[in-house]
Amino acid sequence: MSAIADMKAVALAQAIRDRQISPVEAVQAALDRIAARADLNAFITVTADAALAAAKAAERQAMAGDPLPPLHGVPYSVKDLTNTAGVRTTMGSAIFENFIPKEDALPVARAKAAGAILIGKTTTPEFGHKQSTDAPIFGRTLNPIDPTVTCGASSGGAAVAVASGMGPLALGTDGGGSIRIPAACCGIVGLKATLGAIPNLQPPDLFSANSYVGPMARDVADARLLFNVLVGPDGRDPYGQGRRDPPHAPHSLAGVKVAWLRRCGTHKLDSEVEAATTAAVAAMEGLGAIVEEIEIDFVSLEPSFLVILESGVAARVAPHLERFADRLDPHLILTVEKGMRHSAVALQQAGFARTDMFRKLQQLFVRFDLIVSPALTAPPLPLGDQLPDGPVLIDGAPAGSLRGGWYPYAFPLNLTGHPAIALPCGPTRAGLPIGLQIAARWHADEFLLGVAELVEATLGLVGFGREGR
Repeated sequence: MSAIADMKAVALAQAIRDRQISPVEAVQAALDRIAARADLNAFITVTADAALAAAKAAERQAMAGDPLPPLHGVPYSVKDLTNTAGVRTTMGSAIFENFIPKEDALPVARAKAAGAILIGKTTTPEFGHKQSTDAPIFGRTLNPIDPTVTCGASSGGAAVAVASGMGPLALGTDGGGSIRIPAACCGIVGLKATLGAIPNLQPPDLFSANSYVGPMARDVADARLLFNVLVGPDGRDPYGQGRRDPPHAPHSLAGVKVAWLRRCGTHKLDSEVEAATTAAVAAMEGLGAIVEEIEIDFVSLEPSFLVILESGVAARVAPHLERFADRLDPHLILTVEKGMRHSAVALQQAGFARTDMFRKLQQLFVRFDLIVSPALTAPPLPLGDQLPDGPVLIDGAPAGSLRGGWYPYAFPLNLTGHPAIALPCGPTRAGLPIGLQIAARWHADEFLLGVAELVEATLGLVGFGREGR
């Protein structure tokens, strides 16, 4: 059973299809791993009974020789910000502690239609509002590689679950790096697709969308498998109206034009992160890519991002403050208070800044096929004073605020809508994972995944979260 829990999704799906492993064995292996690693605290809700019932039904289908969908019998988890019919969806908060949605979010419905079996809801800070996976209703989630450092957020539970064998796939959400940051912290792969490529109907304001649902997996092939299930138009999403570039998985990087974004207005870059990501870019160049170093000031977008984030959280949470204040994270309350102080003019100006950054990146993508950068400026931060708001220390020196100092490469791409993937590119001397981020043009998701798979194979760091460390 332990060996089954460590299998990747592509291999597991094929083994189920070949009747070498039953869906019941696959689900039970994931549930056993969840129980064995309860210390990591990756789940808010475990759906063991429903998952096993679904697995038994899936086993009957497999034994009957029925045509099977691509994820038939494969266990997966869903971050507890995303609605799941009949399964409580807490948003990580006492406000929704007993909320049970009547309908699945669209990505969940698509995963279910593809045969995936939900094993539970993973941890998230309340409403995904901060860069630390802890909340009063569940406590703190620990990094399986080193429990003294952060697992990242806000899809921290999802990353921990995948990295530690609690199902090979997870659905995370990414509102400012929340898939890619924990992927980088836990040594796995996380994809934020093009805005609207995976329709997300749950946000109350679809037109100002900067939140994405996306796959988290142990390697790029698994991320691609889940992405192909989730992607596709839905007329209810203003950004999900159907445009998608023809599938194009490159066979080589020869002639691919890479913009190497070593720094993006940052004060500091950890020396080991710089060495590992520079080596990854050199490896891409060795495969034939044409590399040119650039610099673009992402850090300057932080104030505008905070206006959007804080005002959005305030609009969602403020009506509940009086009733639930004593049961909420004090940091969430502080975020709401900040959000209430932002004016309508400030929110409009933040939209102007978002548009300006989109235009700058579009100009870059006239010349380049990819923008490659570190995923984070430093390895996973120690639990403590640097989280959830900083200031961040890198190599013992102040590096600015948490967003501007630690993950400035991530949050701007939420605002511009460009697809981006994080994947492992090496360990530090202390054994902590280092992440590489690759971003591409709108709708070039297939191309991005193909490039990431070539880079992954070259670096040889598949599955850092378990086998690779």
